[in-house]
Amino acid sequence: MSSPGRASSAFPLHVLVWNNDYRRLNEELQDKDVDQCDPRGRTLLHLAVSLGYIESAKVLLHHKADVTKENAQGWTVLNEAVSTGDPEMVQMILQHRDYQQTSMTLGGVPELLQKINETPDFYVEMKWEFTSWGWAELIEINHDEKFVTTERFEISQQMKHLTLGSMTPKRRDVERRLTSPIINTCLDTKNIAFERTTSGFWVWRTEKAEGVNGYEAKVYMANNVNVVTKIRTEHLTEEEKKRYKADRNPLESFLGTVEHEYGVQTTEYAAANNPTAITLEEYFDPEFDLRGRDIGRPKEVTIRTQKFKATLWMSEEFPLSLMEQVTPIIDLMARTSAHFARLRDFITLEFPPGFPVKIEIPLFHVLNARITFENVNGCRTADRPSSQMAGGALYESGANFEVDQSVFEIPKSYHVQDDSRNIHVQDEDNEIMQFAIQQSLLESGGNKEVGVHTNGAIAYSQDFNIQYQR
Repeated sequence: MSSPGRASSAFPLHVLVWNNDYRRLNEELQDKDVDQCDPRGRTLLHLAVSLGYIESAKVLLHHKADVTKENAQGWTVLNEAVSTGDPEMVQMILQHRDYQQTSMTLGGVPELLQKINETPDFYVEMKWEFTSWGWAELIEINHDEKFVTTERFEISQQMKHLTLGSMTPKRRDVERRLTSPIINTCLDTKNIAFERTTSGFWVWRTEKAEGVNGYEAKVYMANNVNVVTKIRTEHLTEEEKKRYKADRNPLESFLGTVEHEYGVQTTEYAAANNPTAITLEEYFDPEFDLRGRDIGRPKEVTIRTQKFKATLWMSEEFPLSLMEQVTPIIDLMARTSAHFARLRDFITLEFPPGFPVKIEIPLFHVLNARITFENVNGCRTADRPSSQMAGGALYESGANFEVDQSVFEIPKSYHVQDDSRNIHVQDEDNEIMQFAIQQSLLESGGNKEVGVHTNGAIAYSQDFNIQYQR
């Protein structure tokens, strides 16, 4: 077992946080890596928040500690702040999280726009089958209701007006987090395997190929795709826990969800921020087995795992490059959209040969999305029409194609609202979607139209789609 001296020499800043020696921590942080991790996978800020040391947390945030980092278990700093049940801690972490994420969103846009600017013009439509939204540069369009939201994305002005004070969360947002479960959903693809689908019977089975918008595509199944949802409730009162459990709908049992609950026994008379009485020596010794013990409030975790089979339609004839032309745009959208972030995470995997002209992936544990790339270079250029290909596909290559600026003109029959929203962080978009899904499950016990697919996904009624769009 390591001695306090060994821990101090190997992780001197973490030891200062462990002892909440925030004054000395402030002095020692000069020219040091504020985001270094300890043997248990925690940054300095993670450790301070888990121990409930708000003084040390303030010092670390002053030195620009990264609030967006996850610990070894995949929990964010904000998750751990909520677990403490301390409103001041949650308010402080939430404010800095929003400030940092908004700064990163704005700061990364010029580089992405430069990549897009260097790419030859192309036109492609992305169809998301669970909604009816379309995107054109910085215009968001609801074609069903003929409503257009425009954003004057002036980076310098946005950065000029971005301050920490402008990101102060509202009191009700803090209270909502402290009275709701902590939910973390991730797409586990570490064991993913792509396999060609076949059609026919017995010895006559052949590898399946389908036509997608005029392009021949080979159909692949992506097996071993797991959607993992982790739910923590240790910060809730018994009444809030009962209300949450009562709200859960029996329909979830039909979705193929495997659920496990985990808890930790606490030591009597132990400190609130170290309930299992872990010593400094034990914690900082990477070879010491804590046997399930941990610092911070004992976690009450429910883990739901659901297997999905994603489907890919890969075409080697498609004229666009996924990595060079399409990925920069998806990266740009992923900075403020949870849907595009999930799509980006999926398309960065090592795909079979070709372009994924159609993708069906799980977004959350009860919601699938099918994305189709279609009508490539289907708009006419200013000087000449696009070339017609076999099967009705339209294509004009590379530098010869120029997008006619008329495609960005808003029809007179559409209602336009300028600058109707501020930059929002992707995590908030994700949480809104999680809440919408939870509500849809609750409402499905009534007269809502909900169907269950063979892969566990839910087919939502049109009412839900319209409600989510709004």
